[in-house]
Amino acid sequence: MGAAEELAAFDALAAKRIDDDANYQWRIARRPVGNVRPEDFEFGVTEIPEPREGEVLLKTHYLGLAPVMRFYMQATARTGDVSLGIGDVIHGRGVAQIVKSRHPDWREGEIVQGQMGWQTYKVSKMTAQEKFFRMPNNGLDAALGAGVLGMTGLSAHAGLFACGSPKEGDRMVLSGAAGGVGSMVSQMAANVVGCDVVGIAGGPEKCAFIREHGCRASIDYKADDIEAMLDQLRPEGIDLYFDNVGGETLEACLERLRMHARIVLCGSISEYTREEPFKLSNYTRLRATDSVMRGFFVYNHLSDWDRVMGEMSGWIADGKLKPVQDIEQGFGAMPRALANLYYGRNVGVQCCSVRGEPEEWV
Repeated sequence: MGAAEELAAFDALAAKRIDDDANYQWRIARRPVGNVRPEDFEFGVTEIPEPREGEVLLKTHYLGLAPVMRFYMQATARTGDVSLGIGDVIHGRGVAQIVKSRHPDWREGEIVQGQMGWQTYKVSKMTAQEKFFRMPNNGLDAALGAGVLGMTGLSAHAGLFACGSPKEGDRMVLSGAAGGVGSMVSQMAANVVGCDVVGIAGGPEKCAFIREHGCRASIDYKADDIEAMLDQLRPEGIDLYFDNVGGETLEACLERLRMHARIVLCGSISEYTREEPFKLSNYTRLRATDSVMRGFFVYNHLSDWDRVMGEMSGWIADGKLKPVQDIEQGFGAMPRALANLYYGRNVGVQCCSVRGEPEEWV
């Protein structure tokens, strides 16, 4: 069964409708094996909770999706969050409006982004562990808080600037260039720094997309010989490789490092559903070229949140960063949207519109 046929199996879930009379949830029905399937999800309905003293009631407008959510369902995520059991609401960040507040520091009507979980309402004490941030009413869509101006945006910025140390003229290669992080990294590297970016994506449409979003040239991993194309497009080698896929692509780029190159390990989605871990065979290229390979965890960069969001909002206003969010419509589409990530069907940040833009914004 191909990806299209398997995704069609999610249509019945996507058809589920929500109202404002209850709290609708997606819970873990079973641990995924390989990509997620409809049977891995349980649809639940509870009463809308009432906030107590020191709490707020949040109403969900958008939810973001990321590959790590499959690991939440498997109870194998290494994010510092409490492991989830069968029947638990799936973890995830989103954009919500405070509709009731009994908390002295948060007002009704404010738009926030943070750990909402896959549900349409939530009562919260707004703890540090939930990582809630106010969204400024600066003329940009609230939807951006579910991705481009959310944790995905912080990942792209921290990976590129704090870890990659990009320089003007860098000969750069970027894998996963059409994805949520990649579609931002390409634009920031090219339009803000002045790097020469070669992007890797799957299929002619995605390759055309990344050439319109910061990449000078593209490699189609579904049709091209990646190693041959790297030799053609990067004959002098690679100064900066931003890795979103891991596996053989990482190995191929390591073979082509210039002196003092930098490799940023952001993600390894090509490895997430393998039965056996990928074993990198040529890491010694780092020694031969005096190069640095560095991973990072986005939560370790939260102290930079206000500065990063301010910079990225400014680049959006200046036209240097064009937000790209692939938005599924309806809360019922959440399971299919997660499957999309592993089938490589999304372009930009994968999100879901639960209620759309808020009518009023304090």
